[in-house]
Amino acid sequence: MPRKEDVAHPVLSNTEIRRLMLQYFYERNKNATSVMGKKGSAVRISDVKSELKVQHGLTQSDVQSNLTYLLSQGWVEEKDVQKQFRTKSGTVMPAVTIFYQITADGIDKIEGAGEFTMPKFHGIKIEATGQNIITLGDGNQIDARFSDLGQKLVDLRNAITESSAPENQKMSLVADIETVQSQLAKPEPNHNIIATAWETLQLAATIDGCAGFVEKVRHLIRHFLR
Repeated sequence: MPRKEDVAHPVLSNTEIRRLMLQYFYERNKNATSVMGKKGSAVRISDVKSELKVQHGLTQSDVQSNLTYLLSQGWVEEKDVQKQFRTKSGTVMPAVTIFYQITADGIDKIEGAGEFTMPKFHGIKIEATGQNIITLGDGNQIDARFSDLGQKLVDLRNAITESSAPENQKMSLVADIETVQSQLAKPEPNHNIIATAWETLQLAATIDGCAGFVEKVRHLIRHFLR
């Protein structure tokens, strides 16, 4: 019988790898019993690489390159732990171990915005833009002109997260919903970005209980697909 680590894994895109990695850090934090250690929310890069290799067949290069992306986006952060050790000659030397853990933004990326989420446009004087920005039920903020579509996206998101679909699929679809919502906050949404996200998002119709919600979104989003 082949060992778990010997089982062939499908070739994944960088986007899919990032989703798997963020989910890994999310689960690590969710199940943590301490900040560091074997069950800690923060984890060393060597452990990240070895565990993701076993779980998903990711190479060290896969992990390192996409960790850089997650760090730059603020969804994962570094924690430096400084210690000292004494050499055989008696000299005291500093040693730094770097740990990685998910941030609040990373958790919101998976769970969606909540009561404690900082408003997306915090620090920006919305009134100076001439826009009427509203906050949706999931905490995302969009231009009031697109309130109907925004609400239907919230309804679809709820249907997806409450479904029995695989967690990785849920995460992927929720990310596409947030992509659309981010564009709806702009004075002039980018139609190409919305159309690209919709290509994947409409596949949610295959999930039990989601087809009706997808159709309602389709009716309102078609303006951006021309």
